[in-house]
Amino acid sequence: MATGTLAPPAASAAARLDTVQQGLTALVRDDGIPAALASVVGRDGRTRTYTAGVGDLTTGSAVPKDGQVRIGSNTKAFTAVVVLQLVGEGKIGLDAMVDTYLPGLVRGYEIDGRGITVRQLLQHTSGLPDYGLHIDDDDLKHRYYEPRELLDLALQDKAGAAPGTTWAYSNTNYLLAGLIIQKVTGRPLAEEIDRRIIQRIGLRHTYFPAPGDMTIREPHPHGYHRNPEDGPLRDFTEIDPSAGWAAGQLIATNSDLNRFFAALLAGRLLPAAQLAEMRTTVPAGTSGLRYGLGLTSRPLSCGGVYWGHGGDIAGFETRGGVTDDGRAANVALTSIPTDEAATQHVKDVVDRALCG
Repeated sequence: MATGTLAPPAASAAARLDTVQQGLTALVRDDGIPAALASVVGRDGRTRTYTAGVGDLTTGSAVPKDGQVRIGSNTKAFTAVVVLQLVGEGKIGLDAMVDTYLPGLVRGYEIDGRGITVRQLLQHTSGLPDYGLHIDDDDLKHRYYEPRELLDLALQDKAGAAPGTTWAYSNTNYLLAGLIIQKVTGRPLAEEIDRRIIQRIGLRHTYFPAPGDMTIREPHPHGYHRNPEDGPLRDFTEIDPSAGWAAGQLIATNSDLNRFFAALLAGRLLPAAQLAEMRTTVPAGTSGLRYGLGLTSRPLSCGGVYWGHGGDIAGFETRGGVTDDGRAANVALTSIPTDEAATQHVKDVVDRALCG
């Protein structure tokens, strides 16, 4: 038998996994990201964690392994799960109008809650303008916003399109979803997310910061932000996250995000009918991304898709998701990339981790 130079299976697997480390290192070295973290669940079911860069640019301290980060718009997936649980309980109708639950609240220039459904909120097909366009970075860092204040910011603007006609991402959709949850349950949104999701599947490092809590509780890297995009990095680790609320306030780890999306796809959080609704998608952009009800799918280079969400909030970016066969990967950065090349590099790391 001819001899060859193939590596043993274990070494080959290690070499593939090293591509994740190489990708994180390149994000720090070439794209100017202070730190990058990843948690990957491979085909063998094992979890591997990675770090690159420094946890604090001032002290040069190490990046905490699987440290906590602000997960931004991944929060939307949690909010959507609670809404869909309430749909399954018969307390919310997906095709009921927003006015059914928040009568008279949503009125503006070409905006009327009597013509917008709950489904359209979760799917970003409501046409509602995004209140986030009115949030200044320094306000984000220091100011507390009530949800109704955020809605007032959105209602200053004209509707982007008629409800149900086009997909357009807007944080206002999830602000209203959060208000509907509170109206229907009579409980704070944070309590419902904690009771119905975090405690239920044992996410030990995930929480919804209380009003006034600007810190990150557990070991974490510092988060940095550029504004303008060619300006210096500023420390945005401690901020008032209230502007995110139902659309972006949660704190978690990469490993907890993997657990959440894996539990969701496995049917541990929703009845089959509601999970099927969540996974029914529409095109969202030009890169193959599709958006369901608080859940995205994105094609993989090795075939198939992965399901997740992703999120940005000043100081942090998170990207990743899980496959139907149990692979999972989430990557966190301690600064939002400011150019398309760096953004693509993050997606490439996730793809590499899930296809390796």
